[in-house]
Amino acid sequence: MTAIRCARIRGLTLLTGLLLLAGCTSSQTTSSIDADAIKASAVPAGASKKRVYNYTSADRECLKRAMYFESERSSKNGFMAVGSVVMNRLTSGAYPGTICGVVSQEKQFAPGVMTRKMEEETAPELELAADAILRGERHPQVKNAMFFHQSGLKFPYRNMHYVTVAGGNAFYEKRGRDGDLQTPAPRQSGEYVLSFAQPSPASQGLTEITDLAQATAPTASPATDVASSPVQADTSAIAAAASPAETSISVEDPILPSIVPVPIRRPELPGASAAEVAAVNTGTGPLRSGTNTLQ
Repeated sequence: MTAIRCARIRGLTLLTGLLLLAGCTSSQTTSSIDADAIKASAVPAGASKKRVYNYTSADRECLKRAMYFESERSSKNGFMAVGSVVMNRLTSGAYPGTICGVVSQEKQFAPGVMTRKMEEETAPELELAADAILRGERHPQVKNAMFFHQSGLKFPYRNMHYVTVAGGNAFYEKRGRDGDLQTPAPRQSGEYVLSFAQPSPASQGLTEITDLAQATAPTASPATDVASSPVQADTSAIAAAASPAETSISVEDPILPSIVPVPIRRPELPGASAAEVAAVNTGTGPLRSGTNTLQ
């Protein structure tokens, strides 16, 4: 009898120990899950980083100069195409990190683009086109193009993939036989925003901020009447904006929002027809030999 009682007691003791052990294990597992859930909740879901490009009045003037001297100045369409190339170069990371730096790069844009005098009365839509580019609009047919030349020229290079003709220029992407871009692709819509910033003694025109969440919108100066007072810039100040030694810019500030997201859909603009682009790509169009403008 005593042996039977002892056996029962040992069995009850063993069962109690197993239940306690199971309870401890369950408690540890629950605590671990709760901790993981707390850690996960600390990271914002779907958080994404966008590049912020801050531009100054000098950058706007440099953009206008490229659009003015590299087009026939006949329509907003041509201005927008050149401006889209400037922004494609800027956001690709393969060119200088400021608009003025891109435009003033040696042997890339028209000779004297930073110093020659502009006759803006010959380009009535230039101001509107510059503001449109800085608000995030792009020529819908330029796509990833970062190169163009006068639309009457022909070259033997097989990597020139033409996308459109506008403002007297033929715009093209450099692609290999496999169809892939041979240059770093520019940032697409939704991957960056544009922000107007006042120049400071340490600024270099247009700067970059990696994380949009950490970017603070700069305070713009009091708005000026752009319609009644067109922007007039000293060319020496614009040339200085392309170098790190910029100290001050005597340019009136345009009326633009502090931070402008690049739109997902690009506006429709009249451009070259599919037949015209195909003719340029196949070499059957009205082309002649000459020197490339932007290679």
